[in-house]
Amino acid sequence: MFYPTMLETYKDLFPVDFNAHSRVWIYQCERAFTELETIQINETLAEFTAQWTSHGAKINGFGKVFFNQFVVLMADETASEVSGCSTDSSVRVIKNIEETCQVNLFNRQLLGFYINDKIELIPLQEIQKSLESKLINSETLYFNNIVLHKKELEENWIIPLKNSWLKNKVTLNIFP
Repeated sequence: MFYPTMLETYKDLFPVDFNAHSRVWIYQCERAFTELETIQINETLAEFTAQWTSHGAKINGFGKVFFNQFVVLMADETASEVSGCSTDSSVRVIKNIEETCQVNLFNRQLLGFYINDKIELIPLQEIQKSLESKLINSETLYFNNIVLHKKELEENWIIPLKNSWLKNKVTLNIFP
């Protein structure tokens, strides 16, 4: 279950010893994971990041499910950079999670919003209608899953819609 106070404390779960420029990948699930799935995924991610390498060098990695809906992977590249092969290995782990849980983690057309104390997914093509019907507005919190680095994750992952890239995609003049 997702609790509103988690919005205030989720940053405490990020590794404090990772560089601010650590690379980040966010995979949003089309539905909330069950508690059991979340536990199993977190175990899978811990096992993967413990052995994650790039050309034989250990990658300082982190992986965790947030809000029972988002898989966050992070790599601190200060010791060793993530190569194409090591990125491919992380994608294989995500694909295995998809298969095990029977979900889609690569649908970038579904956008996550925090509405009425829960996460709601709205298809990109329905954002305009959602604004017009007042389901969302300029202050609605949006999960900006395109952040690339730890610092961005901490500062710009969960932001008001008016501060997101989406503000340039809507025609409704709700943004001052």
